[in-house]
Amino acid sequence: MSLLIEPAALHDLLESGSVRVLDVRWSLGGPAGAPLHEAGHIPSAVYVDLETELAGHGRPDDGRHPLPPVQSLQAAARRWGIRSGDTVVVYDDLGNLSAARAWWLLRHAGLADVRLLDGGLRAWREAGLPLETGPVAPEAGDIELAYGSMPVLDLDGAGEQPERGVLLDARAPERFRGEKEPVDPRAGHIPGARNAPAAANLDDAGRFLPPETLRARFAELGVDSDTSVAVYCGSGVTAAADVAALELAGIRAALYPGSWSQWSNHAERPVETGAAR
Repeated sequence: MSLLIEPAALHDLLESGSVRVLDVRWSLGGPAGAPLHEAGHIPSAVYVDLETELAGHGRPDDGRHPLPPVQSLQAAARRWGIRSGDTVVVYDDLGNLSAARAWWLLRHAGLADVRLLDGGLRAWREAGLPLETGPVAPEAGDIELAYGSMPVLDLDGAGEQPERGVLLDARAPERFRGEKEPVDPRAGHIPGARNAPAAANLDDAGRFLPPETLRARFAELGVDSDTSVAVYCGSGVTAAADVAALELAGIRAALYPGSWSQWSNHAERPVETGAAR
């Protein structure tokens, strides 16, 4: 089952009525996604609020976007109209850097057929396909969810991962090196981590690079299909896009949801700065 879907294939599924589409437009510090959704979205797409529906909220040392309780995610998924056996397609306008969070969460919660629209809303528009306006309120779904289908690391596991294999940091290089930290309390990275910016998995059109190109990229970081590998980012959002790219390359990776926002809020945890050794 493919992780990605092309705009024309999604259009065909919409014509058959056998797909649920989720609009996951979000960006750190960017404009609110709901007004953008209402101004124009893929037909039948339901808006998903990353901050309130794809993340829990606790103490700062839990991180900025901890996983939501599975009961909360299930209630949200039913509001989105998801039923057992549905194909679910998620998209954004950010090269899937935010939609990947929904892809990963729903996969982790047991949905088998969750796909990313390759190229996102831009690719849909460039294919000349139609948009709808206004809010979407589907009939409630009946999906039952349970976490456990994707590998996950906690705070301790993230610290131990460089000794077991490879720990990848999906943030921009300047944040990895500790030269810039606009959000979290300390700058730098988890000791032993290697920088694999999620944006580097995409071409100029915002589509994922071919699998063989992704394999070569991760091989340069010491990762192949036999490597124990895990990924983190600022708050567990864009790291999911690295997990997706690794899967496209044939490599299964764990996600550290707490990510740097959790690690940096634990003063006892060490921090490295500069380029990876």
